[in-house]
Order: sequence, then C-alpha cells, then structure tokens
Amino acid sequence: MPAENRPARATNPVIPGFHPDPSICRVGDDYYLACSSFEYFPGVPLFHSRDLVHWTQIGNVLDRPEQLTLPTSMHSSGGIYAPTLRYHDGRFWLIVTNCHEGGGNLIVTATDPAGPWSDPVWAPGVPHIDPDLAWDEDGTCWCTVAGISQVRLDPTTGETYGTPQPLWSGAPGALAPEAPHLYRIGDYWYLLIAEGGTERGHAVSIARASTPDGPFEPCPANPILTHRGTHYPIQNTGHADLVQGPDGSWWMFFLGVRARGGTPFWHVLGRETFLAPVTWEDGWPVVGEVTLDLGTLPWPLSPAPAEERRDDFDGAELPPYWISVRDRPAEHHTTKERSGWLTLRARGSSLDEPDVVFTGRRQQHLNCRARTLIDPSEGRGGLAVRLDERHHYAVEATGTHVQVVARIGDLRSVVAEQQAPAGPLVLGVTVTDPPSDRGPFTGPDVVSLGFEGPDGTFTALASLDGRYLSTEVAGGFTGRILGMYAAQGTVHFDWFEYEPLDG
Repeated sequence: MPAENRPARATNPVIPGFHPDPSICRVGDDYYLACSSFEYFPGVPLFHSRDLVHWTQIGNVLDRPEQLTLPTSMHSSGGIYAPTLRYHDGRFWLIVTNCHEGGGNLIVTATDPAGPWSDPVWAPGVPHIDPDLAWDEDGTCWCTVAGISQVRLDPTTGETYGTPQPLWSGAPGALAPEAPHLYRIGDYWYLLIAEGGTERGHAVSIARASTPDGPFEPCPANPILTHRGTHYPIQNTGHADLVQGPDGSWWMFFLGVRARGGTPFWHVLGRETFLAPVTWEDGWPVVGEVTLDLGTLPWPLSPAPAEERRDDFDGAELPPYWISVRDRPAEHHTTKERSGWLTLRARGSSLDEPDVVFTGRRQQHLNCRARTLIDPSEGRGGLAVRLDERHHYAVEATGTHVQVVARIGDLRSVVAEQQAPAGPLVLGVTVTDPPSDRGPFTGPDVVSLGFEGPDGTFTALASLDGRYLSTEVAGGFTGRILGMYAAQGTVHFDWFEYEPLDG
C-alpha cells in the first residue's frame, strides 16, 4: 500500500523530554508549538509540524543576549515560564514571563517563526506569570494571566489599559489557577485554565462567556482532564492548549510526565508534551482517553527526517536543540577554535556553579546512551547528566585521570576514580531500566558512567540510582539534560552521540 494511504498510528508523548507548557497555533496547513525553557539559553524552543504528531525543532525564539538575560543570581527553574504563541494579522506573536528579579512579561514577534524574532517589548502592567494573548472582533487585545485576571493590552507597545480584573479561577479553593488560554469558538469565548498545581493534582478546567471579559460560566463536567488518583502511565496532566487538526477535528496539547519506579514514583525527563482528541457535547469540549498509543489518526502522518544521533561539530553554529546554562558567550563556547571540535573554556569550577560552561541536549528517552570524545589535555571537563546545580552526575577527565562525581543536594562525592588512557578518550553515560527485583523502594532507572578503552570496550566506573536526578527529589520544573562541560582550563570535544535504547 502506498505510504500516503496507510493507516496512520501515533504515540505519546509527541514531543518527549523536558518540553513543558506547550502552546500551539495553526497557520494554514502548518502548526507551530512553543515550550518553556527556564534557566537554559537559548530560550523557548519552537517546533513545526504538518500532522500534530511529528515535530521538528526549527529554532529558539529567544536566541540573542539582548532578548534573554538570565543572571547567575537566579536559581535553577527560574527564567522563562509558559509562553503563549499566536498568529494574528500576518505576524507570529509570543508573550512569555522571564522570572528573575528585574524581569517580567515580554512580547516578541516574527513574520517567519524560524526567526529572527524581534527584540522584546516589555509589558510592565501585566502581572503574574503564564500570559495569554487573544484578539476580539474589533482588534482589541486581551491579556489573561495566572490568578486568573485579565487586562487590555497594546501588544505593539506593551501598554495596558485599566487595572487587571479578576475572572473565573476554576474550582473554589483549587491550588494554583494558571495557564489561561482564551478562544473564540462558535458563539462563545472559552477560558481554558490549569489548576491543582503542576504535580499529581494537575488538572484542566474550562468556562465560557458571551464576551472575552466574562462573566464566565464553568463547565459542569470540570475538570475536563486530570489523572490525579489514577494508575495511568501519564500523570501530572495539565497546562493545555486547543487546536483544530487537519481534518477540522479538535485536539488538546498538554504537559504530563512518565513516572516510574516505586513510591512515590519518579519522573526524570521533566514534563513532556502530550496529545489527546477532543469532541464537543452541548457546547463543551470533552477530552478523549489519554494514552501512550494514540492509535490511528484520521489523516496521513508526515514523518520528519530522522534526527542525526551524532553531532561532529562541523558547523559554525550549533543546531537548535543544544542548550546551555543561563548564557552561551562565544568566548566560552565555540566550534571555530579547533575545526570540527566544540571548545569549552571554563568559567565556574564545577557543575555546582551557576555559571558553569555547559552545552547539552534534553534526555528524551527513558533508556538511552550518550557518548563523547574528549580532549582534556588543556583542562578538566566531562560528560554530565544535569538536573540543576545541586543534582547531577558526571564522568570527568583530566589528562591523567577519569572520575565519577555525584552531587545530591548538599552532598558531593567522588564515587570512583581511575587512571585515564593517554590522549583523547570516549566518555559514556548509559541510562537503563532498574533491576528486575522491583519493589516500593525501586528507583526509576540506573545511570552508569564511565569511559571506553582503545578497543571500544566500555568500563562503567559507577552505576547510580536515577531517583536522585528526579523532580520528586530535586524539586523544580525542568528535566534531565545530557551534555559536555568544562570545569578548568580549556576542553575540546570532537563529537557527541545520543542513542535511544528503548525502541
């Protein structure tokens, strides 16, 4: 059967790994989706799809220092929270919160979503986080934020009119009403929000009104999506956005987690982007079953080219999936100093420091392997699994030794050390399922760190419990990042390879 006529099957998550707070817009046959990025630079990864299932990252919205400042005084899980991406009057608009002292809500625009995006317009009259943009029939722009409150806004200047007015805020007494999105669908304005907090109690609720500023009538079936108190493999479901599919059907994008292991169940990849079908009954959206297997979709899928597993650092610029902690100054991160190598020049003394020179990519598979060829002859650096400054594992090399370092909260330990082979060497990290003897105390996975000998044999210096690099232990809003770092002097990396091991 020709490929275009085969039944289309799809799986969740549609964007795996640390890609939370999805916001989506449709322009013709094209879909664009943006996510939160927190303390990482560049900020706000932007994806493109034709089928809602296969997504290709085409850039990062905030990719210049003049757009994004993330100071070292800012804690991890600060920074860029919850963008809203919309298309209006021939332009793409993105509003987002930069959560650090002196930050606030900013707006950027572009005619091409791949960039460049404009310098930010600040909106000091917009309070709180999770800002949303919606335009009514006469062109008035309404900005709705967590809380839930709303104010009229000129998105071209950032000027607000009047004071923010409270709207409907979900179930009485519900924790953290947030993530508002306002839509005109048919005869009503619909206000979609999250509530219950972004942990196991997360939920999606909705209300409607005849005008964009209410008063709003809540859906009698609220919450329309939640997995709290269930055994489903996808948990923490919330922070949603609605869109119509290629055939006119409705779909919901939302964040969720895949928690594993024993009590209290651990999620390590961060909050990921999931998809579920939506139908309408009596003027209200009804969310279909949320599963890992989405089954057959009513339109052909459009798979993107397979992502290269290996980056040889031959380009002048890094692909958009590479991210760094807080900034990426050229004097500390470059592919131009040694042809075909990524050169990192140390600034902080270890991964414990907020200004560590680190370049990594999101862990997107429950089981995976990362490898890199390092030349540490001019310094000290390595390959790390990072959650934040206080939670990371690393295999680190100098010109003479290789060691495994574990940081868990206030504790930092060199858990293994061995003399290194002469010359450049391959460092490796493998993430695998926990032991078969599983029980209530079993962690989500095992992280093995080591190096390869001249014959390619991998020597695991340490195998560590993955629960300590989970959100349930560390807190925060991010997920694991696998990457390279420099802790002293100058360190060169010839290539980096990421390989999924779970199919």
